[in-house]
Amino acid sequence: MKVIICGAGQVGWQIARHLSGERNDVTVVDHNPDLVRRATDALDVQGIAGHASYPDVLDKAGARDADMIIAATHSDEVNMVTCQVAHSVFEVPRKIARLRAQSYLNAIYSDLYRRDHLPIDVVISPEREVAEAALRRLAAPAAFDTELFLGGKAQLLGIQLDEDCPVLNTPLRQLTDLFSTLRAIVVGVRRKERLFAPDPGDQLYADDQVYVMAHFEDMTRTFEIFGKTVHRQERVVIVGGGNIGLSVAQALEGRAERLRARVIEKNRTCAERAADSLERTIVLHGNGMNRDLLSEAGIEKADAILAVTDDDNTNLLASVRAKQAGCRMAIALVNDPTLLPLMEPLEIDAYINPRATTVSSILRHIRHGRVRAVYSIGDAEAEVIEAQILSPSSLAGRQIRDIDFPEGVLVGAIQKGDDVVKPAGDVRIDEGDIIVVFALAEDVPAVEQLFQASIDFF
Repeated sequence: MKVIICGAGQVGWQIARHLSGERNDVTVVDHNPDLVRRATDALDVQGIAGHASYPDVLDKAGARDADMIIAATHSDEVNMVTCQVAHSVFEVPRKIARLRAQSYLNAIYSDLYRRDHLPIDVVISPEREVAEAALRRLAAPAAFDTELFLGGKAQLLGIQLDEDCPVLNTPLRQLTDLFSTLRAIVVGVRRKERLFAPDPGDQLYADDQVYVMAHFEDMTRTFEIFGKTVHRQERVVIVGGGNIGLSVAQALEGRAERLRARVIEKNRTCAERAADSLERTIVLHGNGMNRDLLSEAGIEKADAILAVTDDDNTNLLASVRAKQAGCRMAIALVNDPTLLPLMEPLEIDAYINPRATTVSSILRHIRHGRVRAVYSIGDAEAEVIEAQILSPSSLAGRQIRDIDFPEGVLVGAIQKGDDVVKPAGDVRIDEGDIIVVFALAEDVPAVEQLFQASIDFF
């Protein structure tokens, strides 16, 4: 597949890294020559320095025979015009645009993106993706990372193992015997900053971060087995009343169960806008790192703090102060991936990486054949892929034990009809089944070979 990626920032670079690693013909376009050079030096991609919306620049990038264009520059307007030019001048079949401004995303203006208006096939909103990720974190307070699969019937849970975890030093195959009815499986382990897919004989140790694929009904029991207590959340403090914080607060207000939320916003205009948009949520104007303001928001009795400002330092420090004041859980929005190793020593329970959520969303739409979901783990170290099995797939009709999966690949869940089953060696994968697979980044191409038509770009 021939793909043009407009924007060589963090998101564009990661998408280029994924697609070039899967032997696609990738060209990166950016007006900053240094960013283009960084991409061409580190990745197997071509680069063009220039404005992505200019027809001559797209022509040089190979738009005349491109299969897809991904517009992920820092300007919404450039992304929109780029898609228009790609459609009108070069007839590029598939166009994806990242748009941030909420006005462009209002449902009442959805006709704007019809083919005879602004022909954008997929619109990605980073802020909405992040808000949804924040809500998932709040729904699974004992996890540092989480994502839903199989229509919400299965959930990926990232769990930090403490010294008092009851299943430490126990081989994973023994856990399967001890909890035979538990519909959950450990698909990934991060130990000393190294992520790997565990073998049945591997043991778990304190300070490990494990990724578990669990049936939604078994989520609470899974947390308990790994030594985590699930508390019902009743009070949440949100630091940051911009689009992300406001979206989260509005979603919490719309829930049937009663939950008290407080929003702290430094910018007066944003604070006033949030106050006007919310009905039951109190909005406080001030700095979320201020101890007195946190106390006024009731941080001592809060079940969670969600720090989602546009400044990493504010998010981290507000989270630390909240935990020191007695808040049970801290969730921080972190843009800089080099700060992620600080989460554990700072006792921040969970983080949201906007880049990872946006990359996951774009990948989900790129692999549009039978792939239903893609989630990027960590700094693009692994992917969790949900895909339907077609008859041409080499997996169809075979038991799991007979399939030669790469070392870094594990099946996390299988849906047969309406039922989600735990993958075991004697489970047969049939045509029409939907499977969820954990794959280290270097093994994703091999997974595509196994799926054959299941991961079908075009």
